[in-house]
Amino acid sequence: MLPSRAGLGLKPEHFRNILESGPDIGFFEVHAENYMVSGGPMHHYLGKIREHYPLSLHGVGLSIGADAPLDKTHLDALAVLIDRYAPQVFSEHLAWSSHGDFFLNDLLPLPYTATTLNRVCDHIDQVQTHLGCRMLLENPATYLEFSTSTLSETDFISEVIRRTGCGLLLDVNNAYVSCINHHREPGAYIRALPLDRAEQIHLGGFASQADANGDPLLIDSHSAPVAQDVWALYTEVLEQIGPTATLIERDNDIPPFDVLLAEVNLADSYLVEAGGQRE
Repeated sequence: MLPSRAGLGLKPEHFRNILESGPDIGFFEVHAENYMVSGGPMHHYLGKIREHYPLSLHGVGLSIGADAPLDKTHLDALAVLIDRYAPQVFSEHLAWSSHGDFFLNDLLPLPYTATTLNRVCDHIDQVQTHLGCRMLLENPATYLEFSTSTLSETDFISEVIRRTGCGLLLDVNNAYVSCINHHREPGAYIRALPLDRAEQIHLGGFASQADANGDPLLIDSHSAPVAQDVWALYTEVLEQIGPTATLIERDNDIPPFDVLLAEVNLADSYLVEAGGQRE
């Protein structure tokens, strides 16, 4: 498992800085799809950084919720990465992004029905068997919902985790974004999840817009610092589950490394306050 520390998404802009300065960071996380090549500078630097830090491998393209068989070529590529880098954690999204021969560069929502539940559970069972490890499932950020859903999102996620034995990647920012968009209370949403299965937390920033009715519409952009309301929600989470490995996500408008390191240190201070210890 990852240490109960704050970690950071690893970006090429910061490879050299990290190797030269050796910052006190709990772990790094990479998107698996960026490393699905046999060699090159990305692997060169990740290999060197992996020698000194725990690693989380985060998938964004497996399309676990798609109404189609999983892509075996993609699964094979994931297995190669897991064998090569031995990450402490592998995670994926409760979403779909492919249909037939088309791949959409987005993480799209699912209808929460018995049919979808069976399909997602079957896909996760296949993933865990093929990779030979447990995976964590991330709660989504959504902007619309299906009128055909017969289960709440929290009940759906809880049942998937119960059936498959996978863990929960609790994205606090996603929970906040979705609840504001759908006029729900974020704390109640999180309390309805199987928090005893949460093994990693994500924190990120969002963009604020307005919908056609003038209501707030939050976009999970990963392009801004963590919002104060999300930090407050994170505090509530730690009060319930205790210190848990926490990632600071920034995938767009990436600032200098020192700016991100300050956010990592802030998350670490919350973890220490919740009873954790810097290692």
